[in-house]
Amino acid sequence: MPTIGIKKPLLDTFLHKEYTREEFDELCFDYGLEVDDVVVEKSDAGVDEEVYKIEIPANRYDLLCVEGLTRALRIFKKEIPTPKYTLTRPKTLQRLIVKPEVAEVRPFLVGAVLRNVTLNKDSYASFIDLQDKLHQNICRRRTLVSMGTHDLDTITGPFEYRAEAPKDIKFAPLNQTKVMNGAELMEFYSTDLHLREFLPIIRDKPRYPVIYDSKGVVCSLPPIINGDHSKIKLSTKNILIEVTATDLKKAKIVLDTIVTIYSLYCDQKFTVEPVQVEYPDGAVHEYPELNYREQVVDVRNINNKIGLNLNADQMVDLLTKMSLECKADAKDANLINVVVPPTRHDILHECDVAEDVGLAFGFNNIQTRLPEAHTVAQPFPLNKLTEQLRVTVAAAGWTEVLNFALCSTEDITTRMRKEGDLANVVKIANPKTSEFQVARNALVPGLLKTLSYNKDMPLPLKVFEIQDIIIKDESTDTNSRNERHLGALHYSKTGGFEIIHGFLDRIMELLDYEFKKPTGRGYFIKEHEDPSYFPGRCAQVLINNTAAAGGKPVVVGTFGILHPQVISAFALTMPCSALELNLEPFL
Repeated sequence: MPTIGIKKPLLDTFLHKEYTREEFDELCFDYGLEVDDVVVEKSDAGVDEEVYKIEIPANRYDLLCVEGLTRALRIFKKEIPTPKYTLTRPKTLQRLIVKPEVAEVRPFLVGAVLRNVTLNKDSYASFIDLQDKLHQNICRRRTLVSMGTHDLDTITGPFEYRAEAPKDIKFAPLNQTKVMNGAELMEFYSTDLHLREFLPIIRDKPRYPVIYDSKGVVCSLPPIINGDHSKIKLSTKNILIEVTATDLKKAKIVLDTIVTIYSLYCDQKFTVEPVQVEYPDGAVHEYPELNYREQVVDVRNINNKIGLNLNADQMVDLLTKMSLECKADAKDANLINVVVPPTRHDILHECDVAEDVGLAFGFNNIQTRLPEAHTVAQPFPLNKLTEQLRVTVAAAGWTEVLNFALCSTEDITTRMRKEGDLANVVKIANPKTSEFQVARNALVPGLLKTLSYNKDMPLPLKVFEIQDIIIKDESTDTNSRNERHLGALHYSKTGGFEIIHGFLDRIMELLDYEFKKPTGRGYFIKEHEDPSYFPGRCAQVLINNTAAAGGKPVVVGTFGILHPQVISAFALTMPCSALELNLEPFL
């Protein structure tokens, strides 16, 4: 969850009351928030100030700044009514024209204007901080949405949103005096700690998105940086907000959040001037929409979900404290008409309304009672088997390890001498590191990596792991499924084939399977060729189980001595034997 830091004097100013630390902590708790920490920081004047670190739910974008948070808390305490956000319409609206070529980079654009704004040092800093918080949260580090704010009095509409070759874009970026083209700008900010992480979003594109005013002034190069010419200052009175995106829905949410919070500083509070956005197909849309959405909820359903016995009027009173306008239905006493404001994009379903009722009522105030139905819990069979095996295998002298479920493509293909296996592996779409590119489809590679980091330990090394692997399966909703496996490695100066074979026999004894039993619960081994194992030193494990596969033998695992190339690939120098079993057929 995102955390915001608010100075204590600023908090008291917006709340119109000086709260003690305990009082404010209790108020936040009542609203469903948590004061994570209170730290002391030096102010610009060199004075120690308390700063409250408050954890905010990830879907409550309207609480990510002091203005939104304190407004919600004062409404909760019934000190102020819920604001009504309105659109003002001058004779001529600002127009933003979207060119066809931007479809290849960031196709959507929305915007708004805040008129006659009065900013001070604190509100200016809060304005910038909220943009950063939104960029990190709903904007997914600017990959989905990015926003720019401009002093409207320094630029002239209509504005054009284009996509141009990097060398054709020339402007002085924010807080810089030197004019650079797009390629030079990428190089310049490649060492910037704040902006360098956003450069890959467009760096490799043949064209970069850029917004010009009618005089050819560059306003911004989304999603990287604004132009210095139109930067907002404390003296700025009229602010143009432009939001570019690959996801139009999220762009609207971000724009609604910004304008509903900072329209507080307009001369006419909570009023926003829309802009016209002209798309390449000729369609013209006005943003922001500031929609008030109506939703009907059932009092009985909400009471059942929370365990309360409230009537419609009581529930209306509680929801009003959560910034939701609502009234009981005139025809049905069990229904409530809820009006969801443009600040509450987290309200998607009746369950969300029920959550707000529970928060306003106070979860600590809900009466504790025993369940009406008596049930007896029992462990999930697969987990029960897993825990029993862990204890008995550890008792036999083997050391359990716990590896990551993700690994590199090299670990499961090249190093295991299985280059063709990558097609059957679940891949990560946007891996952050080369160590976590795919979901593991076997336990042995992870165990080998564990050995490579512990090869200096006294020999022999006997390690095992019982965990899930992930397998592609198009018959499931996710096109993949988990499978519980047992993996074991024996690392010593000798091959240790007899050790791993004895380990297999012990596992089968624990699972109540007899060796070479032709019918019923029995198992046997069969010579097998696997590129990861030494030729002639590998075998499959099969079981005869009338409950599995109609009584036909089922392959449940492989064991043997690993190939020298596999051992060398993991920087090991001694022979190593391995076993991997699928435990699910044994249920």
